[in-house]
Amino acid sequence: MGLIDTHAHLADERILPEVDAVVERARAAGVETIVAIATGVEDARVVAGLAERLPGVFATAGIHPHAAASASEEAFATIRALLGHPRVVAIGEAGLDYHYDFAPRERQRESFLRHLELGRETGLPVIVHAREADEDLRGLLREGGAGTRGVLHSFSSGRALLEDALALGWYASFSGMVTFKKYDAADLLRMVPADRILVETDSPYLAPVPHRGRTNEPAFVVSTARVAAQLRGEDPDEFAARTTSNARTLFHLP
Repeated sequence: MGLIDTHAHLADERILPEVDAVVERARAAGVETIVAIATGVEDARVVAGLAERLPGVFATAGIHPHAAASASEEAFATIRALLGHPRVVAIGEAGLDYHYDFAPRERQRESFLRHLELGRETGLPVIVHAREADEDLRGLLREGGAGTRGVLHSFSSGRALLEDALALGWYASFSGMVTFKKYDAADLLRMVPADRILVETDSPYLAPVPHRGRTNEPAFVVSTARVAAQLRGEDPDEFAARTTSNARTLFHLP
């Protein structure tokens, strides 16, 4: 069974000019499906267009916390409309980023709650970006997370946030960070139930070993999955099959 890259920024300027070749390389590597992530309104339009014309590519629609200051009513109206697109399978990425603070924190929190509201309205899963904001995210999940589905993407947060998300029935996704020499969260990787773990590239960021220093792309999720399986003490083929099944369940993929 082929792998699914559950988080790739195909609209990024480092990937978009050669996106057809990137998707072909992924297929050749055994990656059968890619979820192309939106970070704002324009991104959402682009990835929806890619999903329309590229077999095996699906899209999301949402506003990244970096862009939360521009999350106007008009922007959310556009996102809501795009969520009705047949190839759009999730909301986001949304969340909180207190590392860069590119948007005021209150605006980030407001935007995230709006995304959770969209999750309740549509039944689509919410893809969550979390950086140095665990306690606020935990509070917002308690406030607005009931009745939603979702995933903590490229998980690198603390145990308490992971426990809260898992208690909601959410998933956790792991990126190339698991292959880094300094990766020290294997206990949290092993803590995720087998039926709620996913793998991703977060392309073009976080290229896994042995591709460090290169622009990351969906084909490289194979390396991430192999190491994640080793860290969990699982057979790589069984782990690949399980994460693929999980992704199909979460995103209602064909």
